[in-house]
Amino acid sequence: MHAVIKTGGKQYRVEAGDKLDVESLLSDLGGEVEFSEVLLLSDADNVEIGTPYIEGVRVTAKVLEHGRGRKIRVIKFKRRKKYRRQMGHRQNYTRVEITGIARA
Repeated sequence: MHAVIKTGGKQYRVEAGDKLDVESLLSDLGGEVEFSEVLLLSDADNVEIGTPYIEGVRVTAKVLEHGRGRKIRVIKFKRRKKYRRQMGHRQNYTRVEITGIARA
């Protein structure tokens, strides 16, 4: 069984046991989080698509760690004008492990 969930403005295809990095969540290490915005639910032979979400389906996950992604550099430059600006950014993330997909 797998599902497509929405969190942090992105969509993820998940199954039980998957580990993935999502946008930073306010939860303690080892805590449980629940994703209620399920867009698609699929069994071996049955596919259910939400409009936009499927009511009563919950995906639970365990928080493994909080971290920061690699640094990206943002550069502004104008030729022949001696104008250069450089800035870096590191995005926060939360690594979660999907523990189950269930109907409430």
